[in-house]
Amino acid sequence: QVQLVESGGGLVQAGGSLRLSCAASRNFFTFNTLGWYRQAPGKQRELVAQFTSRGTTNYADSVRGRFTISRDHVKSTVYLQMNSLKPEDTAVYYCGSPPGVWGQGTQVTVSS
Repeated sequence: QVQLVESGGGLVQAGGSLRLSCAASRNFFTFNTLGWYRQAPGKQRELVAQFTSRGTTNYADSVRGRFTISRDHVKSTVYLQMNSLKPEDTAVYYCGSPPGVWGQGTQVTVSS
């Protein structure tokens, strides 16, 4: 069974930075897509950033230019560098390969 384990969330002031990590239990090439999603209270889960099956990247408009997704094949780890954080970035962030592979989530809270 595939496992994705996130880490790196926390509380930060607006304008600050955080880096999330997602350790995968298997090689990246076995995933169709792999990326970061988030879910704020009362809202649906949404894509933040992902690697596509071709290895290209997609970003949500709301984070483009502030967040960067990267990966380390040797460590089987995907990262999300989040800069210039805003209160509206507050959510539980999930690493996932939809539809059925998800991590447990990590809370990111941005205070104003």
